[in-house]
Amino acid sequence: MTKQSLEQSQAEGGLHHQLSKLVGEWEGVTRTWFEPETLEDESVWRGTIRPVLGGRFVVHEYEGSFKGKPLAGMAIYGYHLDPERYETAWVDSFHTGTGIMFFTGSRGSQGYAVQGSYAAPSGPPWGWRTEIHQPEPDRLLITHYNIPPEGQGPETKAVETDYRRRAPSR
Repeated sequence: MTKQSLEQSQAEGGLHHQLSKLVGEWEGVTRTWFEPETLEDESVWRGTIRPVLGGRFVVHEYEGSFKGKPLAGMAIYGYHLDPERYETAWVDSFHTGTGIMFFTGSRGSQGYAVQGSYAAPSGPPWGWRTEIHQPEPDRLLITHYNIPPEGQGPETKAVETDYRRRAPSR
């Protein structure tokens, strides 16, 4: 049994209400790093975030490019009331290949963060953490961090999208 109902979570100040603030048409710059301090690419990306299933989730569909080659992706963001955690499923034509990455996480001081992992060509899996932060109504930051296996180095920023809302706030 949930401690909180979906209706309560969708009310002003609730976690589903916070997710609904992401809804809109977005455009911005995405930067990609493979090594710390070495920017590999910077390109324009466009995204749409829309509610699905009565506001239980939001779907983020985006397109952009990496070094001039087109890419596209999709993520489902949600908050699971029973275990009280954020959950995300992510696919794209560049980072995830033919796999679906799954993430779970919690609310932070500035938005929320989810973490998952992916298989490396050899050795143990690597971690991938995504932070979603909306510092103002018409700006959205989505930052991804690569996390090497234990003892193999520090977490490093891998991708950051700095979006601006294309349409006025609701």
